[in-house]
Amino acid sequence: MIRSAETFARAAHAGQFRKGAARLPYDTHLAEVADFVTRHGGDPAAIAAAWLHDTVEDTAVTEAELEAKFGAEVTALVRELTDDKTLPKAERKRLQVLNAPKKSPRAALIKLGDKTSNIRSLSLNPPDWPEARKAAYVAWAAEVVAALPPLPEAALAEFRAALALHGKA
Repeated sequence: MIRSAETFARAAHAGQFRKGAARLPYDTHLAEVADFVTRHGGDPAAIAAAWLHDTVEDTAVTEAELEAKFGAEVTALVRELTDDKTLPKAERKRLQVLNAPKKSPRAALIKLGDKTSNIRSLSLNPPDWPEARKAAYVAWAAEVVAALPPLPEAALAEFRAALALHGKA
């Protein structure tokens, strides 16, 4: 299931790139999140969902397609992590903070991996954003993570290390 999710996610995100100057293929982010979830005790459904967490939000893939291919359990995790793109960006960000405490333990771990990868990328492969925008993203990501249900200490330590890269430990 994990290999199938990886292959599916890489194909779904083909041609997409990270926002940084290096224009890394987007699937590098998915690999980082899946690796994070694996290293911090995620089960196969969580690891598969880590690969797939942005497919519904950022590609033409539907929840129905995910459910047909990966089942209800993985699809439910992806659903927990998917923003409603019909809402304005500010509202989506507000809802991430508001909904963070309600995440299942597996979705919370994936969300932490996602934020860790994104913060690390801001420092190691920064986008062409003003410093104020980068700082605002870091502050918001930290707010989302602080609102998540309890997570493994080693996973939280990795997030704090990513914050330290950005000078926000």
